[in-house]
Amino acid sequence: MSAMPGATVDTIVSLATPAGTAALAVVRLSGADCARLAASIFGSPPPPRVACHRHYRTADGGALDDVVTIYFPGPGSYTGEDSLEISPHGNPLIVERMLADLVARGCRLAEPGEFTRRAFLSGRLDLAQAEAVIDVIHAQSERALAVAQSQLQGALGKHLNNLSDELLHALARVEAYIDFPEEDLPVEDRAEVEGRLSNVLRGTQALIATRAYGEQLREGIRTVILGAPNAGKSSLLNRLLGRDRALVSDQPGTTRDYLEERIQLGPHSLRIIDTAGLNSAPAEVERQGIAHTLAWAAKADLVLLVIDAVAPSPAPAAGGGGASCSEQYRGGFQQSRSARAGCRISRSGAVRTAGHLVVHGDGRGSGSACDRGNALGGWLLPGPRC
Repeated sequence: MSAMPGATVDTIVSLATPAGTAALAVVRLSGADCARLAASIFGSPPPPRVACHRHYRTADGGALDDVVTIYFPGPGSYTGEDSLEISPHGNPLIVERMLADLVARGCRLAEPGEFTRRAFLSGRLDLAQAEAVIDVIHAQSERALAVAQSQLQGALGKHLNNLSDELLHALARVEAYIDFPEEDLPVEDRAEVEGRLSNVLRGTQALIATRAYGEQLREGIRTVILGAPNAGKSSLLNRLLGRDRALVSDQPGTTRDYLEERIQLGPHSLRIIDTAGLNSAPAEVERQGIAHTLAWAAKADLVLLVIDAVAPSPAPAAGGGGASCSEQYRGGFQQSRSARAGCRISRSGAVRTAGHLVVHGDGRGSGSACDRGNALGGWLLPGPRC
């Protein structure tokens, strides 16, 4: 194979599947020695792009395992270099011995992300596609996976290329009139240049505006459960999860610190955060918990405000020394809105700015949130409301 632009000399190897016991594993190699190694290991190089059943023999001639192997000659491989994939049984001992044998034969253990880096350097992926690989691997919701796959297929790269073309066209026109003022050029059209620059500005601003949404897709929508002690916050968390994650008691103040769990809601992933109750006269430990609660409210994308439907509105602390729960609610929401606009999943699946959702509790530590399929489903996604 002829060397590709940006290609390196050494041949790298790595386990491409998660470590641990499994039915199969995949060991991946990339570099100029792949064909030679395949011939040495299997007796003859396998035909290109054909899955072959072979016996893996170590450098000392011992039989290691029955494997399935595929040889990808460059430049038509993932990395743009000659590549070899070997699928042994997923026994960690077999995988460990195979990696050690390949290193002894001259391979080098790959650095994290090095296969994708070689794909970028050889021109097989642009930078946006290379960055999308990790998002595809770690996507935790259908929507996050769809966006990552779109970026991997080049959607973002095409958009950036269009912006770059607009800039280059505007630059070329400006430079032509500066460098060749005496030439017989058409009358300068300032409006065309300004129009192209405006298009670039709008396109760039649109990309910047997607940053918060991209963060929500990658990390999950931060959903904070807020309310007074014993209003039913922990019960709501348990109902949403479908299991008993938080302790529930008639005694107020059961939750002193926050609990965080993740659920899938339609195509989206939500990070549900149960917080300490907002008490108007807290003890020292409760005061620390409330500080954490307000800090989470400031970072929330979505706030679920749980209110005891049968209790009277909370009054300010005696002597005016503390803020009422209502004032604390307002403070928490004000912090949240000043930090970022809350997100709401509409019935069409889009995320748009919104306020908060109020869930009424019964005053005994259990919210009237129905079950997991209905508690948020009726508000966030199509379905019956509570």
